[in-house]
Amino acid sequence: MSAYDMDERINGGSHWSMVIAQGKALKLIDLYGGANIGMLFYNPRNTLERYNAPDTLKCQHTFKLTRGHCLYSDMGRIFCSIIDDECGWHDTVCGNANAELVAERWGKKSYQEARNQWHQNGYDAFLVELGKYGLGPRDMAANVNWFSQVRTDDDGQLLFCPEQDQAGRSVTLRFEMDTLVVFHSCPHPLNQAQPYPRKAIQYQIFDAPAIAADDVCLDACAENQRGKQNTDFFNAMQTGVSS
Repeated sequence: MSAYDMDERINGGSHWSMVIAQGKALKLIDLYGGANIGMLFYNPRNTLERYNAPDTLKCQHTFKLTRGHCLYSDMGRIFCSIIDDECGWHDTVCGNANAELVAERWGKKSYQEARNQWHQNGYDAFLVELGKYGLGPRDMAANVNWFSQVRTDDDGQLLFCPEQDQAGRSVTLRFEMDTLVVFHSCPHPLNQAQPYPRKAIQYQIFDAPAIAADDVCLDACAENQRGKQNTDFFNAMQTGVSS
């Protein structure tokens, strides 16, 4: 591990953010099973460019996210690629729980009365972190829910699948461009667990392995190859150096 790598843990019901540079990797680990990591992505040079869940799913012909998938911005560039995944299914269609939903399902506990045992919600957690970059509610976009699996039944209803809740599983992202990453460790909006699922996670940042000629993400479909070319051109224009 280099002097600039990171290996940290955050408790359940918490939030965090940082600009992660192109060429770095972010590994998320569900320490105890049952974690949910809500995550947003922005271009730090132009925060109007942000994660686009519909384009990410339709261009890769999928409903879930797993190894081999890329996460696209609304300008057709790739924020990051999923280079390793021990879960096989991550949700990006269900959004966040807000204060009303959390209070209804788990009861209202403010920080003033419960301190670190308070019932934080994903929506407000995102707003706290976004405020550090001059962003607010109008900048909220669709998010990823790492470690959460959501399927549909025969009637098209979305179903949260707690059987994926296994301790120690991880997912690793390789960043293809500099990216502002905002995330929280609050419960998924469809989670019915009792009591409030306060699940700690570990995150690690390190140099990503070099992209191989047979890269699992870029070889997944032609759209990913075009997205990578578009991203490489953008990166070259920022540095003035051809990739």
